[in-house]
Amino acid sequence: MKRWLFASALIVLPAFSQPASLIINPGTPDGAALQAIASENDEAKKVALEEDFVAKYPKSEGAGWVGSLLAAAYVQQKAYDKALEAADKVYSGNPGDLDLGFNAVKAAEGKGDVETVKKWATHTEEVAKKITAKAPANDDDKQLADHAKEVASYAEYSLYGMALRSKDTKQIVDLGETLLQLNAKSPYMWLISDRYLAALGPKGCSTAAKLSADDSKNAEAWLFQADCSWRGQAAAAVIGDANKALEALNTRAKVDGGNEATKIGLANFFVGTGNALQQRWGPADKALRVALPSVKSGTYGGYALFYLGLANYSLGKAIGDRAKEREALGFFEQSAGMKSAVQDQAARNVATIKAELGVK
Repeated sequence: MKRWLFASALIVLPAFSQPASLIINPGTPDGAALQAIASENDEAKKVALEEDFVAKYPKSEGAGWVGSLLAAAYVQQKAYDKALEAADKVYSGNPGDLDLGFNAVKAAEGKGDVETVKKWATHTEEVAKKITAKAPANDDDKQLADHAKEVASYAEYSLYGMALRSKDTKQIVDLGETLLQLNAKSPYMWLISDRYLAALGPKGCSTAAKLSADDSKNAEAWLFQADCSWRGQAAAAVIGDANKALEALNTRAKVDGGNEATKIGLANFFVGTGNALQQRWGPADKALRVALPSVKSGTYGGYALFYLGLANYSLGKAIGDRAKEREALGFFEQSAGMKSAVQDQAARNVATIKAELGVK
């Protein structure tokens, strides 16, 4: 399976060579200027020529290409405002230029401007979709389509990245909804889902159901649903949601930063607690043992240990296995030492089992 490898650094280099569709006519003023840019090797002089071109010929056929070159140069210089200004100047005459949008996204990211990231990510995704919607007629078209897919993925990543860094719940919701509208099945929708759904507050549970309906591979949405079902003590739904999450995690493409192992552990926690709620102690014990290394130190740790205690105590009592009862005692002792809604009950269970086993 393909592994998605986007990070904050530049991960896809646009094809900045002269576009095949651009025919330079040196007999026109803008054509002569384009020829000068294409033949200039000194970077500083090239940027000066590009700046002059964008100022004089913003609606020229070659303005999108020049704007892309100029914006890329500014991004490298971390002159993000200048990059965005250059992109804005030539956009109206070249709305379909993919690399222009890409570099504007990079500039907006560098500046940390959420609204501008949204604007250019949305525009870039729309351009990419138009390119990939057409069946490639030749190798050049195929190469362009592949490039468009990479650029669209980066646009989606940029929205996820901004949401990951934001501490503003309204902003996180806005970015999540923007990405959802652009591509509900984006791998970056998976990664943004937990923050997005948590930021929605009371609407999170119902929205999680919509996300998983739109994309069965969104394990994060299934896990959020499982948590909602668990808090509502809906045992069958907990197990069903968690198993859907496991199926998604085991069959979808791996995502860099996806933390699949921890999520598989969390899914097993929900499978285990759901079975414990139904007093199905064998399946509960099996799933919770798988889950424990992933959840023990987090929010669910005290609960996992408590339900492991219940499962092993119940299994031990049913078959007269004192070793299992002693193991249950160990789980309850650990649960009693962790803050949770079951902490006090775990402590009472410790006292009861010690009395039964004659342990001080």
